[in-house]
Amino acid sequence: MTHPVSVSAQTADPINYTLSFPASHTHYVEVAASYPTAGTPQVELMMAVWTPGSYLVREFSRHVEAVAASGPDGRSLAVEKSAKNRWTVATGGAPRVDVRYRVYSREMSVRTNWVDADFALLNGAPTFLTLAEGASRPHEVTLTLPPSWNRSMTALPALPGGPHRYRAASYDELVDSPIVLGTPDVLEFTVEGTPHLLVNTGGGEFFDGRKAAADLETLAREHHGLWGGFPYDRYLFLNMVVEAGGGLEHAASTVLMTSRWATRTRRAYLNWLNLASHELFHAWNVKQLRPVELGPFQYERENYTRSLWIVEGFTEYYGDLLVHRAGLASRDEYLAGLSRAIEGLQTTPGRNVMPVDQASFDAWIRYYRPDENSDNVSVSYYTKGAVLAFLLDARIRRTTSGARSLDDVMRAAYARYAGPGGYTPEEFRAVAEEVAGASLADFWRSAVEGTEELDYTEALATLGLRFRSSGGAPGEALLGVTTRNDNGRLVVSRVARDTAAHEAGVNVDDEILAIDDVRVRADQLPNRLDQYSPGDRVSLLVARRERVIRLPVTLGEQPGRSWTLEADPDAGDPARAELARWLRSGAAQ
Repeated sequence: MTHPVSVSAQTADPINYTLSFPASHTHYVEVAASYPTAGTPQVELMMAVWTPGSYLVREFSRHVEAVAASGPDGRSLAVEKSAKNRWTVATGGAPRVDVRYRVYSREMSVRTNWVDADFALLNGAPTFLTLAEGASRPHEVTLTLPPSWNRSMTALPALPGGPHRYRAASYDELVDSPIVLGTPDVLEFTVEGTPHLLVNTGGGEFFDGRKAAADLETLAREHHGLWGGFPYDRYLFLNMVVEAGGGLEHAASTVLMTSRWATRTRRAYLNWLNLASHELFHAWNVKQLRPVELGPFQYERENYTRSLWIVEGFTEYYGDLLVHRAGLASRDEYLAGLSRAIEGLQTTPGRNVMPVDQASFDAWIRYYRPDENSDNVSVSYYTKGAVLAFLLDARIRRTTSGARSLDDVMRAAYARYAGPGGYTPEEFRAVAEEVAGASLADFWRSAVEGTEELDYTEALATLGLRFRSSGGAPGEALLGVTTRNDNGRLVVSRVARDTAAHEAGVNVDDEILAIDDVRVRADQLPNRLDQYSPGDRVSLLVARRERVIRLPVTLGEQPGRSWTLEADPDAGDPARAELARWLRSGAAQ
């Protein structure tokens, strides 16, 4: 996310960093920083405790070591740890102070740091100490690469005077611009005059970079068509082929993590394209068009918002939809993905407990810290947000007789609220109602602020779809547990609320030994339950903390509703036409 920087901040003395890797195989980056002091007797340094786009306090400062300071004459200056993520440096009146520290970097995720003998991924929040009161001043970075590395890639503007030198106009831009160093393969393509780079680290001959770059070009063109332009001058897909997963958005780049086999099977490759599309959509939705609470950022505490169902959920919806509209996924493949989202929501008991706007607010304590009870008490703002985007899209198409859609809502909201101001929940809803030409109060009340069951009838009729019945047929017995094979032991890992197991008192970590005194092996539970009918009373023998317990259980019934979407062969011409418009068009008129 970019924020306007004042003229005085732009001309202020920069903070300078030099990063080196004298022993990269030990997973350390060495940082030498120089901070202007304005002659004050002491300066306070700060490290962020979280990184935007990943809503959890991660305490990055736990990886910082050996903080030491000196003045221009080389004499040591006193450094005192003043808070978990702050250091006070006595300046002795010097106009600048030099600070050295090391950062241990061995967490393979899109939001943290990784350094080894082959490459490095550096994110801003877990790397750079900044002046506590100096976030708006420029930050300049010089990288000293090991001899075996030949490239550094980042969205930061390059500085003259040699390679591997970059300048961020502010701390916000520094945090929003991850850096990849090593020997990556770089493939460049241009869309509507704007350069895009696919930067592949790892993977070698296994990951088909040329195919991926060609498809990203097609995909970027589809995104451009929806929004009517790009919000950046240059964009980098920093694709880490490291046998890990995940993605994190930035204003002019994204970090993706994937497997070297991601281009070898259709399912894996489609998942990668959907991930890349999701993160690219964020360049508009959250990096520019954002909830008012998400900027300017407070880097030392939680930044609460009730709008992550728009930020992440709508992005999840459009990420997959634009892959289809770009011709990179078939209609059946797209509908299968949307079906999985709907089924995931409808089989999560927490949908009846927690509203999606509350799930957004509680992201800091729930979403990134799931446990065995999470599905019973909460809901994913990604999943429900995507389903709500689908339902809202269909509602707007219906109320406007196909003249407008959620595409128009996103463009209108972007035109009105993109930039440093942001939108409130009420303002976003007002834009949606303006485009729909009708009140959506019932939708906000029941679907966003409430926990009522969602009604898919209107959306299916509008778009000429239906749910196809398959699997989970009525008449099949249901116990209501998720299990794992723990070295041959059948161990309960989750108990679903309001199921037979829940009512009978089955606990997480119980080992299921037998049903009706007949042994159940770790791979036999589904087959054993097939021998029973709903309503049958059975005796479940479990081991709990090494004690054997017998639990009487009355088996429930598998839900008979399937959530698999397909085109309705009985749909009328208007619905068929709307289905075609929904799946094939999205460009701004």
